[in-house]
Amino acid sequence: MAFGFVAYHYPAPEHFEEFVAGCHEVAEAARTQPGFLSVGVWATTDGEAVVTTGAFESEEAFLAAAQIGRDMDATPDGISDLEVKPREVHFLVSR
Repeated sequence: MAFGFVAYHYPAPEHFEEFVAGCHEVAEAARTQPGFLSVGVWATTDGEAVVTTGAFESEEAFLAAAQIGRDMDATPDGISDLEVKPREVHFLVSR
């Protein structure tokens, strides 16, 4: 069963592009991890949120990739200095 996530991030308008660039850096690192299936970096059409998605072969593979994000100071949980409110993360399993 695959394991995934959808996360909504709310960067401050003046940090939007910087935040997106950081998401792409983390996405590139995730692509190198065992068990990686897919990753995406999206922006809402109103420009208020960045939406990141990811899928991994297992929850363990996701947790290993999430640690890489933490090591890159991407703060996978909570809020970063670039965000104006806490991110919303939804975890998923394939069915």
